[in-house]
Amino acid sequence: MNPHGASEGYRYRAGAEAAPAPVDVLNALREFRTSESAMRRRTRSSVAMGETDLLALRYLLDAEATGAQIRPTGLAARLGITSASMTSLADRLVAAGHVTRHPHPTDRRAVILRPAPGADEEVHHNLNQMHKRMLEAAESLSPEELKAVVRFLDRMREAVDAIDATPSVAAR
Repeated sequence: MNPHGASEGYRYRAGAEAAPAPVDVLNALREFRTSESAMRRRTRSSVAMGETDLLALRYLLDAEATGAQIRPTGLAARLGITSASMTSLADRLVAAGHVTRHPHPTDRRAVILRPAPGADEEVHHNLNQMHKRMLEAAESLSPEELKAVVRFLDRMREAVDAIDATPSVAAR
């Protein structure tokens, strides 16, 4: 177990180089993701919400901050869930007092989902310390390091996103 309560898993094998190797970066990324997953489990437990519930609420809070209006269909697409799952999710968040439904201003058949008053404080209370420490870590980087990290993470996202786009060997 690491200090964050996550179990140690497979480690990529690095060579005998003194300087960090690419596999060391992958190990660090994997260890970060393991720690982040453990932190998310702890956060979900503390607010009694599931991962999708927290993501939905975060998207709604971000939309509210920018003045965007989110329909259930848009939120479902963002979360990658079906309309039936979105209905259950919205019902659950409304019943828990985290989200409110409002009539759409121009489409009388549609509704807009908004975070309920106080939802922001509840989520931020649980995540503020973690976000503060993560921001401090990012602020400790030089401008060149920031560019390198962003470039690397963008490339990693592209690599992961491309996995579904590549036909499998079995399908050929």
